[in-house]
Amino acid sequence: MRADHSNVGAAFAAAALPGSRAMTVLEQARQQMIVMNTASHTMHIVGAPKLASTASAIAATSAPTSGGGGGAGGGTTVNYPPPNPGTAQSTAYNMMSSFGFDPKTQFGCLDNIWTRESGWRYNAENASGAYGIPQALPGSKMASSGADWQTNPATQINWGLGYIKSTYGTPCNAWAFWQANGYY
Repeated sequence: MRADHSNVGAAFAAAALPGSRAMTVLEQARQQMIVMNTASHTMHIVGAPKLASTASAIAATSAPTSGGGGGAGGGTTVNYPPPNPGTAQSTAYNMMSSFGFDPKTQFGCLDNIWTRESGWRYNAENASGAYGIPQALPGSKMASSGADWQTNPATQINWGLGYIKSTYGTPCNAWAFWQANGYY
């Protein structure tokens, strides 16, 4: 996508005028372009959301666990390797420890939820108004984590991890709830 830069000279001339807000507006536009550019280079579509069948949900909850630690709530905890760098999944994996979650044992549960909820797409929407990777309802709730909540996967992930911690304690507890109810 190409931006129209035909008025750049005029904008800089206006910014030079004393008392002009143009420089503030230009800086805000520059910051937004940086965020959009970063988001467009770090996002990878990993697939469409899928719903688990009751049979697969039962099989997943009764499967043996490995790795141990942090798996309360009936969900399965599996040692997970770090996801590919530059993906939303990698961002989440790297943020998890700052919320007190062990990514090696909790990421699989988080991945199960957000793959089904949004396919890890930052712009995923549904008819109810839920938005983003964690499918916040309404999406504007994520503004508490940053003004760029509509376009920045890291802002959405930060909000989503905080929501999971405050509501369920761990991603695996949230996954167990999701399996029982079809939402979290």
